[in-house]
Amino acid sequence: MRRRSLAVVAFAVSVGVVAALLTGTAAAANDPGAAKANSRWLATKLKPDGTLENPNGGALPDHGLMVDVLFALYASGDGAKAEPIMKFLDDQGHASDYFTWDGLVPGAGYDKVIVGGSLAKTLVAAQVSGRDPRNVDGYDLVAETHAAIMRDGPDKGRISDYSKDPERTGSVNNDANSFGQALGVIGLAAAGENERVAIDRLLTQQCSEGYFRLVFEYIPTNETGDHVTSSGHKLSTCDEGKPLGRSPKDGDATGLALSALLAARKAGATGLDAPIAKTVSWLKANQPPGGGWGGGVSTEAPNTNSTGMIVQALADAGGAEAAVDKGVRYLKSAQVTAADSGTKLAGELGAIAYNPASYEAARAAGISGVDTWIRAGAQASLGLAQVGFYALAKGKTLPPTSSVPAPTTTTITTSVTPLPRPRKAGTPRASTVVQPPATIATPDTATPAVRLGAYLANRLVGGDHVEVTEDGKTYVDYDATADVVLALRALDQQPDSVARASQFLLKPEAVQAYAHGAPYEQGEASYAGPLAKLVLVAEFAKSDVTGQLRADLVKLRGTDGEFTDTGSFADADETVERHAWAVLATAADPGPAVELLLSRQCADGTFPKHLDTVECGSGDLAATAAAVTALAARPHTDAAPPSRRPDGWSERRVSAFVSAVGALGVRPTGEGVVTGEGGEPDVALSAAVAAARQTAGLDASGTARSLGELVRADGGLAKGSAGETDFPTSLAAAQGVAGRSWLTAADSPLSPAIRLPLTEANPSAAPVLAAEQSDSLPPWLIWGLAGLAVLLLLTVIALVFVLRRFTKKKGATP
Repeated sequence: MRRRSLAVVAFAVSVGVVAALLTGTAAAANDPGAAKANSRWLATKLKPDGTLENPNGGALPDHGLMVDVLFALYASGDGAKAEPIMKFLDDQGHASDYFTWDGLVPGAGYDKVIVGGSLAKTLVAAQVSGRDPRNVDGYDLVAETHAAIMRDGPDKGRISDYSKDPERTGSVNNDANSFGQALGVIGLAAAGENERVAIDRLLTQQCSEGYFRLVFEYIPTNETGDHVTSSGHKLSTCDEGKPLGRSPKDGDATGLALSALLAARKAGATGLDAPIAKTVSWLKANQPPGGGWGGGVSTEAPNTNSTGMIVQALADAGGAEAAVDKGVRYLKSAQVTAADSGTKLAGELGAIAYNPASYEAARAAGISGVDTWIRAGAQASLGLAQVGFYALAKGKTLPPTSSVPAPTTTTITTSVTPLPRPRKAGTPRASTVVQPPATIATPDTATPAVRLGAYLANRLVGGDHVEVTEDGKTYVDYDATADVVLALRALDQQPDSVARASQFLLKPEAVQAYAHGAPYEQGEASYAGPLAKLVLVAEFAKSDVTGQLRADLVKLRGTDGEFTDTGSFADADETVERHAWAVLATAADPGPAVELLLSRQCADGTFPKHLDTVECGSGDLAATAAAVTALAARPHTDAAPPSRRPDGWSERRVSAFVSAVGALGVRPTGEGVVTGEGGEPDVALSAAVAAARQTAGLDASGTARSLGELVRADGGLAKGSAGETDFPTSLAAAQGVAGRSWLTAADSPLSPAIRLPLTEANPSAAPVLAAEQSDSLPPWLIWGLAGLAVLLLLTVIALVFVLRRFTKKKGATP
């Protein structure tokens, strides 16, 4: 018992240490480069005087959008580019055109009419830009904001639209909303002058679920008092407005309100912990699968404008790293990069579309409606920079532009087409992987997983696909691109590259080329292997095309469970690995495909290389690893895999799985590697075996350490110890270096259905239990314990012999 307890403790500690080394902390990172790229683009849209044309027409520019751009430029560290905006507002005296009615009706006394939300926004703009907020365009914006807060009556606490001139009061309708309220709270907090009445009024806009509504709504009431209007209405709370349909969810209002509550708390306001926590929880729980949030009425669909506001606030709040990270990925999926240099977006580097679909459309047709792109980018950039509003108002920004190199552009001049399909099955191509200029650098001290991730990402031409050259022509290698995506998923590295490569693979033209043979096929064609990988890539990315891809794959499955390609260039090389991919992609409903796989298992527990092998004594290790992974998978669930037979598993499947995992444990050395001819590590096979064993719940840290030591300075691995860095070998090594399968990676659509060793009585589990118990301790300790056991046994025998002789001398009977 003592030995087993020590072994379990040591195992638990080692797993924890390895996990920490492999995954690091779960902190969500901002992207200064992406934020600065957008700032450069936004700055080019300003007129020389710092203005932006109002899309609604009129003589006045779009002051509100100008201030949004100012926030974005300062957040990214490019505040100097925003100086024309503040010169126009302050030095040239146009700020009051924004927060009073004087600009609309000059010289008619309407300079006394204050627009509360615009006033609050101008206050924050002055603070962000380093201007004196008590003297902007001749106004003390701090005092003016205090004055805009109603002190009594139905609008008590509300930062309002109002008239200083009683004669104009009747012509002013109070349309101030939660945006202005939140900005006023932020501005006063940054000035060190929290207004509790304004904070409390903002809190009435929060519904019990945690979200904030945008519009202050009056409802009929029978109550009496100062808070009731002469017509018998009162300003409702968010919950009071819900039964009347007057409290719709609003992502933008919720994000900005969260920023306001955080600012107020940082400035000393108390009692805000619970509302802040409730807001964060609601935003996390209501993040759509694609990572982007929507706004309010008419903007409910995910978009970069709303997402940027929310990501900035969540990053400031903390405790939502995974949600922030997904949000950043969504923002960057709609941003123009160097990869777009050959499209209609060439020359628009850094611009951010309203959503990924608009970005894709603009690649083919160019930007239409530049105003929408400016509005989207101005707030999206806040999510990329992740400088909270309070910090921004206090003068904190990202480092200046000079500290971050400008992104470079790469122009592809070769004719890029899909790989040619016509070839005999199993015949390798004499192709060379195109190696684009490396753009992602890693420090020498980075972990092997980080360095390998950067190496693989640097093989993506234009940041989103692998290319090869063959016979002097350049082709897109879709299969290698899909493998890079899954490899980076296993490594949990380079999320931006993963998102872009996934997006590339799931474009209709890519699907047609990879899975249906365009343009080489003359008729309809479908290929099971490519379709299976595309399904998994799409499931990881939570893409809408997943269902159609899976349906196309299922059409290829026969009544016997075999997946048969169609088309002139169908894959006639029916391998177990190809079948395993198809089983994984249809894990929710595998049909007879699993039984077909089980029927092909060899006598020693391995699986053959080819599916048409009906009987075999011993099979192929790589095929066995693929089969183990396919047998272990189930649709994703957060529930831990049980150490007993899963529901729906036959005894045959359990027995086959256990014996196959046991067969995988025969070849690896004590260092967790499989050696090939000459005793050198077989990197690809070692990684495949380790990944399969890890899906079964077994330790793969030895392989991670051993293969990690083989990662070279450039981040790749070699096929042999004396060879050059090899892309296919490096690609295949990812799961081994990570110490885990992509199946158990973050956001995986699948998860293991069983964990070994089994706890229930099952004879088939014995080989694995024995193997794992012996493998759980270092070889020297095993031999040492064995030697000690032998020594103890000999000592006992000697003592018995001596006692027998001693008792005989005393006349005792034996």
